[in-house]
Amino acid sequence: MKYLFPLFFVLFFSLSLVQISAQTAVENFVNHDLLRNATISLLVRDLDTGETVAEYRANNSAIPASTLKLITSATALELLGPNYRFRTQLQISGTIDENGVLNGNLYIFGGGDPTLGSARVPNNREFLSGWSREIRRAGIRHINGSIVGDASLFDNEGVNPQWTWETIGNSHASGTFGISYLDNTARVHFNSGARGTTPTITRVVPEIPGLEFRNYLTSTAIGRDSANFSGAPLSNVRAIHGEIPENRPNFTSTMDIPDPALLLAQHLHNRLIADGVAIANPPSAMYQPVVGSAERQTIHTHHSLPLSWISAEINMRSNNHYSEHVFRYLALQRDQIATTNGAMRVIRNHWQQRGLPVDQLFMFDGSGLSRVNNVSAEFLVQLLEYMQTQSEVSDEFFESLPVGGKSGTIARIFARAPLGGNTHAKSGSLRRIRGYAGYIKLQDRNLTFAVLVNHFNAPPAQIVREIENFLKAVIEENQNQ
Repeated sequence: MKYLFPLFFVLFFSLSLVQISAQTAVENFVNHDLLRNATISLLVRDLDTGETVAEYRANNSAIPASTLKLITSATALELLGPNYRFRTQLQISGTIDENGVLNGNLYIFGGGDPTLGSARVPNNREFLSGWSREIRRAGIRHINGSIVGDASLFDNEGVNPQWTWETIGNSHASGTFGISYLDNTARVHFNSGARGTTPTITRVVPEIPGLEFRNYLTSTAIGRDSANFSGAPLSNVRAIHGEIPENRPNFTSTMDIPDPALLLAQHLHNRLIADGVAIANPPSAMYQPVVGSAERQTIHTHHSLPLSWISAEINMRSNNHYSEHVFRYLALQRDQIATTNGAMRVIRNHWQQRGLPVDQLFMFDGSGLSRVNNVSAEFLVQLLEYMQTQSEVSDEFFESLPVGGKSGTIARIFARAPLGGNTHAKSGSLRRIRGYAGYIKLQDRNLTFAVLVNHFNAPPAQIVREIENFLKAVIEENQNQ
C-alpha cells in the first residue's frame, strides 16, 4: 500500500501534463501580445474520429472575410451540381420576313453568367463573333428595332446594401446583375505628373460611352495604386479619390463597369454592324421585366464553363465577382427573380436541413466583402466535415481549394512542413481581419480547421505567421501524445 499513493500521484501528474500540453497551442495563440485585443473563434477537429483537437470560442461568430466563399461555393455545388452551366440566350421578338428583316428587337437575355468576356476565360472575346454568326444563320440581315441587354433575371439592386460606400465603384466590388460582361471591370489609364498635381485620365478600356469622372486624385510619392472609385450602380458618374505614384505615364487602375448589360448590347451592336447587319435603333438595356411584353423566340443559347470550374476560381483566386453572381443566382431555387434576401434564405435553409448551426451564421453576401457577415468556426468546420464525408460533390469541392505553399491565395503561406502541400484551405482578408478554414491531410491523421481573427493590432503578415505557427503547434502536440 505504501507504493499506491506515489503511483497515483505520478499517474495524476502525467494526465495533468497531457491536458496542459493539449491546451498549450491554443493558450499561446490567444494570449499572444499581438492578439490581446482581438476577437478570435477557432476550432480544429479530427475529420475521421470527430475528436476536438483545439478549440477557443468555437461557437462565437466573427467576421469571416473571404472564408465565407466556402459556404457560397459549397451550397452552389450541392444545389446546382458541378456540371451546371449558366445560360445566356439570344432572343427575338417579332418576325423575320423574306428579306431578312427582323421586325422587332434582338434581346440578350442574361442568365447570371459571371464569365462572359471574363479575363479568366480563354479567348474571352470570341463569343461575340459566334453570336453574330448565329444571328445571321437565323436569316437576320436587318433589325428594325434594337439590341437590348435584358438583365431582368436579377433584381436591379446591383450592389449589396451591406457594402460600404468606399467599396462601391471599385473593380473588386463590381455590380451583380443578370448580365455580367468583362468581369464588370474597366481599366482607367492615367498620366501622373509632379507631386501634388492631379493625374490626367487618358483613356478607359473598354471605352464606356457617356462616362463622366469627378477627378480628385493626387500624384504623390506613394509607391502603389491607392485610387478609389465611387459611384452608384447604373450611373455613369464616377468620383476618384486617393493617390497614385507621381511622374508615371500610362499608370493604370481599375473600376467597375456601371452598366454591363448596356455595354454588352453596344458591343454586339457594333459587331453586327461590322458583319453587315443593319440595325435601326441604338442599343439599350433593361433591368426589370416588362409586364405584357411580346413573346420571344430563342435563336441561340450560350453556355458558360461548368460550375466546378467557376467554383475553383471562387475559392482558388477568391474571385468576388464570380462569387456574388453565384450567390445571387441561388435565390432562383425558390424565387422568380434573383435577390440578395432570396439567396440568404436558400443558403440558410439548405444547411439547416443538414443539421448545421445556422444560428451561428449571419450571411449577407456571397464573397465576404461585407463586414456585417459573421460566422463561427464551429459552423465552418461542420460545413467542411459535411462536404468531405457526406456530400456527393466532395471531390469537386475539395479540388477547388488552394494548397498551402503551392497554389491560389495560400501559395506563399502554409508552406513549411507539415503544412506545406498538406493544407487545402480558403483564406479571408479584410482590413484588420484574417481567417483560414479547410483541411490538413497528414499521413496518419486528417484535420478540419477554422481560425478567424478580427480586430488585431499588428501588421497582417505577423498575424498570418502566428496562425501558421498555431496550426503547426497543434499538429506537433498531437503527434507527441
